[in-house]
Amino acid sequence: MSEEKFQNKYRIKSVRAAWHDYNGGGYFVTICTRNREHYFGEISGGVMHLTPIGRFANDCLMKMEMLHDDVQVPIWQVMPDHIHAIVIIENAGPPYHDGPIIKQLNVGKSETIKNVYMQNVANKCGRLSHIISRMKTAVSKYARQNDQVFGWQLRFYDRIIRNGKEMNRIATYIEQNVAKWESGR
Repeated sequence: MSEEKFQNKYRIKSVRAAWHDYNGGGYFVTICTRNREHYFGEISGGVMHLTPIGRFANDCLMKMEMLHDDVQVPIWQVMPDHIHAIVIIENAGPPYHDGPIIKQLNVGKSETIKNVYMQNVANKCGRLSHIISRMKTAVSKYARQNDQVFGWQLRFYDRIIRNGKEMNRIATYIEQNVAKWESGR
């Protein structure tokens, strides 16, 4: 397995399906905290007790549909060290960003190359990565503004949902996740 390099540094290859553009469809998403720390709260008595940062993450998931016209989040669960959600993206067609990310003013050649490279990476990541990135950024910003120690795992896990039966199985898993946590999964 050859590893890709950018500016002489090794980069981890994407785990995303090369045959899918992630701009539309249904996804089972899992986003973990750094080192699986229990930043979002604890489970006791079959109930997830959210910390302030856990409540903020939950609010972000709740508001995701209002922030993105093409997104539905029919079910999610904030756990002590991760989040599960079903994210459905209507295939909107046009690019997911609001305009050019690259700014040419007062930027050196190496910075321009980096910006072009990152724009190409962003275009390949698709709408799902854009949505999850915005949520992760909002939670991280909230933590910094409130002097809370917090960190995300660098990536997130997604599974493309292929049919209604799979969607129902995943929804059941998410609904039962808190109860399974206390029973040792």
